[in-house]
Amino acid sequence: GALLVRLFSRGPALYFQEREGLGGRTIRVPKLRTMRADAEAQLARYLAENPAERALWERQFKLRRDPRVVPFAGTFLRRTSLDELPQLWSVVAGEMSLVGPRPFPEYHLERFSPEFRALRRRVRPGITGLWQVMIRNEGGVEEQQVFDTYYIRNWSIWMDVYVLGRTGVAVLGGRGAY
Repeated sequence: GALLVRLFSRGPALYFQEREGLGGRTIRVPKLRTMRADAEAQLARYLAENPAERALWERQFKLRRDPRVVPFAGTFLRRTSLDELPQLWSVVAGEMSLVGPRPFPEYHLERFSPEFRALRRRVRPGITGLWQVMIRNEGGVEEQQVFDTYYIRNWSIWMDVYVLGRTGVAVLGGRGAY
């Protein structure tokens, strides 16, 4: 994966983002870089020129044809979710779990109620989660909140096994992220 990034884009293959972890502590989440160096400027320009895509972004924080993504390498890594593999190190380090609510950027968390954010802080964030396997990229912040709340309040080892199994099916079946 890292080699693909280096072949199709200048800059480091890995990048780190600060996210909210257990107890509200800041954690550094590693990912394989799938975006261009000037990603934020490209996003701002694209959203200004495409009102329908801006509406999608404001609802889901995802775009079907994201102009920031490195051609081929970034698209492949995102569709297969291989860009998330470096987060296994965060699991080993005890900052993340295999399954749990995804660690979102602050701009995404700001859309959630204070009560829900407090609930999320009670568990470690996960590499995969219930909402990813149930609705993948089809839902917005409301659906994310419903599925994450259900997961946190009803956690069991069997639910984690279920989510991990469904994650494999989603990724192998072509229902990867975009």
